[in-house]
Amino acid sequence: MLSKLFGALSCKALLIKSASPSKSQPSLSPRSSVTPAVFSRKPLLGAMAAAAAALVLAAGAHAADGQADGQTDGKTTYPQKPIRIILGFPGGGGADVLLRSVTPGLSEELGQPIIVDNRPGAGGNLAMDAVARAEPDGYTLLMGSPGLATNPFLYKDLPFDPIKDFAPIGMVGSVQNVLIVRPSLHIDNVADLVRYAKEHPGVLNFGSSGTGTSLHLAAELFKRDAGVNIVHVPYRGGPPAMTDLLGDRVDMMFNVLPQALPQIKAGKLKALAVTAAERAPTLPDVPTMEEAGIKGYTATTWNGLLAPAGTPPAIVNRINAALNKVLAAPETKKRFDDMGQDIVMDTPAEFAQMIKDETAKWKVVIQEGGIKAQ
Repeated sequence: MLSKLFGALSCKALLIKSASPSKSQPSLSPRSSVTPAVFSRKPLLGAMAAAAAALVLAAGAHAADGQADGQTDGKTTYPQKPIRIILGFPGGGGADVLLRSVTPGLSEELGQPIIVDNRPGAGGNLAMDAVARAEPDGYTLLMGSPGLATNPFLYKDLPFDPIKDFAPIGMVGSVQNVLIVRPSLHIDNVADLVRYAKEHPGVLNFGSSGTGTSLHLAAELFKRDAGVNIVHVPYRGGPPAMTDLLGDRVDMMFNVLPQALPQIKAGKLKALAVTAAERAPTLPDVPTMEEAGIKGYTATTWNGLLAPAGTPPAIVNRINAALNKVLAAPETKKRFDDMGQDIVMDTPAEFAQMIKDETAKWKVVIQEGGIKAQ
């Protein structure tokens, strides 16, 4: 469109110029039947002004079209180079496996390679800080976790604001936690556990993957909502806590369902409840916390993609659409089922609201419990 307008303008100017008398042309004879044409600069200037206005309008329309297509400056379509996704946890962990299960499809949808950059440390703060400082151009993203909602209350003086410094894109997946106890405890349901804990305050204990982790906070939320006193025994990760639970050295713990499921199926641990709003397909006979009597209780381990704040909405929406298309594929559902993950497809606004809701919930639990990261 722009080239045609430029061409029309140039041609009109050329015709006017060629029709104008030149000093080098011979003068017409008085007897000639040809009447000399008289030209002024006004028509030329008027034509130029009209064409310039048309160019401005066309440029605006072109830029608007570019925004709708995920273009950043009206000329370059996003993405034009590889995209890096930074993850605050080591390779081989649950979040890493989840992310790598969707990156091939995401790469195909966006037409560029996806690079997974593992930067573990400080409860995910190193990764969050790196993305918060990155250019808001859509080429550096964060694989977010519950730490976005909890770390502001666990750590002092964070160099970033988990709400203001990120632009949520969309959820990738969510995994249920499950409340498990050692069989030798002879407790078969949540009601019996709560009753025993109230009759024997401070006698029961629970293991966790570490102070301030999502599994620790799931237990603290249970203590708060059930009104019980159960002693926390932190470990350096979930596996050693599970080892001691299997060895009868701790009484109970909350763990992510995929890690606990084999021991539950083998009868080595007893599942009392799952922590999402709906029952887990892999444990259809195990009630939710709500069904077990702990009203309003939910505590899942979720992951989602975020960009630095200020990333153009067109880019955020482009990635969200590509992500949801990957999540809707049958092969993705099978992979997620094998991992015990729940697929969650949402909009950037819905994901942003979920983070705000999680932040409000965990703020109360952490502050009332006096919990600090170690």
